[in-house]
Amino acid sequence: MRLFRSGAILGIAEETLEFVLQACERTHPDEYMGLLRGEDARSLGLEEEGTVITDVLVIPGTESNPVSATVKTNMVPNDLTAAGSVHSHPNGVLRPSDADLATFGKGKVHVIVGAPYGRDDWRAFDREGEPRDLPVLELDLGDPEDRFFHFDQEEIDAELEEERPYDREWEREP
Repeated sequence: MRLFRSGAILGIAEETLEFVLQACERTHPDEYMGLLRGEDARSLGLEEEGTVITDVLVIPGTESNPVSATVKTNMVPNDLTAAGSVHSHPNGVLRPSDADLATFGKGKVHVIVGAPYGRDDWRAFDREGEPRDLPVLELDLGDPEDRFFHFDQEEIDAELEEERPYDREWEREP
């Protein structure tokens, strides 16, 4: 899986949106928050160039209450470049607050989901907080574990080999 690229965000996978809506409903009355990740559209069988939001990364240690959610930035993986963020407004308001706008600087799309967390209870915004289109795309994403854990032992060995040049210097005999 490739993480976010510099191309346009083409949409959000329907399966991903369903996950978001369910997660927000389960977290109610507290806010829900996660980071959006995407895959290259061509790797998903689309002929367009760009990124499709396919995953939500829930950051360990995220704290939430009925009026806010806070991600511990030191828990965000070093290799993650997010396409944007998603969070809920348990009060149902589908527009960004001033606090939301302060967090919209990174990423290209930010989704706000409001109670009662139905199919039409969400909006997408750009980094300035302006509404933007985010089409819902019907795609077969397959098994999430296959997408996330898409490497084999040969690839692991090759990566470890790349990290070992310094180790080999210590292994040399005088």
